[in-house]
Amino acid sequence: MANKKQQRRRAKERRHEYEEVWVDSEGNELAPDEVEQVAPAAAEKTSPAAKKSAPARGRSGRIPPPPSWRRVGKRAAIFAPLMFVTVYVIGGTKLTLEGKLFQTAVLLLFFVPFSYAMDSIQYRSYLKRQGQPPKPKQKPE
Repeated sequence: MANKKQQRRRAKERRHEYEEVWVDSEGNELAPDEVEQVAPAAAEKTSPAAKKSAPARGRSGRIPPPPSWRRVGKRAAIFAPLMFVTVYVIGGTKLTLEGKLFQTAVLLLFFVPFSYAMDSIQYRSYLKRQGQPPKPKQKPE
């Protein structure tokens, strides 16, 4: 038995009369029987690698950019005040202002490299899912 959502979809499909129009690569309209002849030929032309690397329908998430220290620095500049407010509230009267600033700096020293590492892991996993080789590391000259 179909659930309510499926029943509503089916009812909507029955209410609206959709006309399917098929167009070939040259822009000519095709009849439904001509489409069946063209479709298997087009399916044979695609390689198995192309089928594998095609994104799943509906999962077109954003493409992660390559990791960069500049982006990590901007992120640290956004989170530094939040970290300071957190340390300020949690520290109470036990810490001086200098102590709270020092605690924030220590948190940032852990946050910045960790953030860069997470960006690079995310980017490499994206490349791996796309079937692309990871970019070689460039040595500074």
